Amino acid sequence: MIPFVDLKSEYSEVGEEVSQCIQRVLKSGLFILGDELEKFEIEFSKYIGTKYGIGVNSGSDALLIALNALGVGKGDEVITVAHTFISTVDAITRNGAKPVFVDIDPETYTIDVTQVKSKISSKTKAILPVHLYGHPADMKPLMDIAAEYGLFVIEDACQAHGSEYQKTKLGAIGHVGCFSFYPTKNLGAYGDAGIITTNNQELAYKIKKTRNYGQSKKYYHDFMGVNSRLDEMQAAILRTKLRYLDNWNEKRRKLAKLYSELLKNTAVVTPIEKEYAKHVYHLYVVRHKERDKLQQYLLNHGVQTLIHYPIPVHLQEAYKINDKLPVTERICSEILSLPMFPWLRESEVEYISENVKQYFRSSY
Repeated sequence: MIPFVDLKSEYSEVGEEVSQCIQRVLKSGLFILGDELEKFEIEFSKYIGTKYGIGVNSGSDALLIALNALGVGKGDEVITVAHTFISTVDAITRNGAKPVFVDIDPETYTIDVTQVKSKISSKTKAILPVHLYGHPADMKPLMDIAAEYGLFVIEDACQAHGSEYQKTKLGAIGHVGCFSFYPTKNLGAYGDAGIITTNNQELAYKIKKTRNYGQSKKYYHDFMGVNSRLDEMQAAILRTKLRYLDNWNEKRRKLAKLYSELLKNTAVVTPIEKEYAKHVYHLYVVRHKERDKLQQYLLNHGVQTLIHYPIPVHLQEAYKINDKLPVTERICSEILSLPMFPWLRESEVEYISENVKQYFRSSY
């Protein structure tokens, strides 16, 4: 079986260094808000190109805290997409605000910027684009719209570590950037972890206090906050793995190029990379109307695949918002994520691609 993702192979590459950094933390006797976190925050924000990085418990908390720090709350509206992991929208609603959905671009699967203005109302407080699968949303027109209407922009970069828009890394373009370090991400922890990036000093200070019960100093609470601290162990692991990120991303890009070449003349729609983008292929997602049959065929031939995501948020039982998002709904019925990770062998990509071709040969 070719797995969808292979974290065991990752550990075989970095395991010795990871074990050493874990021992370093254990010997220090300091596990929360220590030197490892401070160094990781500096190193990651430098990598992204922002002045500040604030480590938090998860990508979900990064989104939740970022919106809260920008003052998004009850009665406000936030423009975003329904084609995303549910935490994007969950962060809006948990802050008491209302998600306002925009349909997606049929090529990049990110927010359709041409529809954003029509969704702006007197209640709109922010725009929350999602850089999906490792490809950036079209940020310049979004930032221009935000400037015109006085709105905040929060980048959901949870799938886009190292991805670039016009040679600027994602997470350094909007007012804040939010990242997840879930283990399967391009840069993953060995548990839950996240970070918020920004160039705004006042905002960074507020976020830093928010993640730690609103404390300005120990036992002095300026406002109600939360417990959402990136712990020392995960910070040390992420510091170790950050040094590998660019190399791993390049391996993903090379494998994606091979996939696209091999699948060029098949019935599946392969991913694109816009001229403004550097795609880091957190996921390699193809499309076809017979997605479910193709998925089963590949499974029968030893290839594990997943769907990101089968049901858009506005149709989820938890939300059931009566919006018409035809592109989103069509795309969600057709997408299929093929195996993609830096240790995937070219021979495995060839095998997967050949089985995709074989499915269509046997079907028609």
